[in-house]
Amino acid sequence: MSSTAVDRQAVPAVHTPAPAVRRRRTGRKRLGPGRALPYGWAIGPLLLLALWAAGSGLGLIDARSLPAPWTIAGTTGDLIADGRLQSHLTTSARRALLGLFFGVVAGLALALVSGLSRLGEAVIDGPVQIKRAIPSLALIPLLILWFGIGETMKVITIALGVFVPVYIHTHNGLRTIDNRYAELAETVRLSRLGFVRHVVLPGALPGFLLGMRFAVTAAWLALVVVEQVNATSGIGYMMELARTYGQTDIIIVGLVVYGLLGLVSDTLVRLVERRALSWRRTLAG
Repeated sequence: MSSTAVDRQAVPAVHTPAPAVRRRRTGRKRLGPGRALPYGWAIGPLLLLALWAAGSGLGLIDARSLPAPWTIAGTTGDLIADGRLQSHLTTSARRALLGLFFGVVAGLALALVSGLSRLGEAVIDGPVQIKRAIPSLALIPLLILWFGIGETMKVITIALGVFVPVYIHTHNGLRTIDNRYAELAETVRLSRLGFVRHVVLPGALPGFLLGMRFAVTAAWLALVVVEQVNATSGIGYMMELARTYGQTDIIIVGLVVYGLLGLVSDTLVRLVERRALSWRRTLAG
């Protein structure tokens, strides 16, 4: 064997690294809705306002049926200057908040009892489902007979419209908690109170907050009706009085106020939901 052959066998082959393959960006967009737009909640209402103004300015909308936005703005200024709008708004807000408070407390308490106990579910869930099928507004004649036409009837009507969505969604949130968490709580010997605090409440929070979004809307919907039943103050009373005198602009002001109250309430609940559930990786985030 020649020395050249021996040298070739002794010297290991040197492998030159292959040129790195550059990955081309495919330009594929991420699936899902993407990042939340800043002040995105205001885009839709502003577009509606722009269409309303354009239709009024071009004469496409009859001013007798729907006054122009600038007319509504002038009427709102007059009502504020007279102090009537603030007074009616304060009364309406007090009724809505009281009904919302009692309805949320009742719905949450019933959901906890029904969601954590089979006996509680057997006793509570059926009547709540029956109430769900009966509109709260259909109970107004009966509530008037029981409680009269005062503030008590109005607050109870609002509370009845509020507690059903809170109960339904909170109960669903409780029943969809992963059973492994309950088994883990038993393993570490959590007390009943500790189980509720560390497992039940965090697990039911998404459902509860979803129910709150429906609840705040239901509160304002019920308020619209109860304030037109022998009321002497409130936004609904102001609208009913304007209907008597054919003041369409004041009726529109009342509707705009109700709409803004509902939008602001829903936005606040969504803000709380986003902060409280920041640990969840969802498309909404």
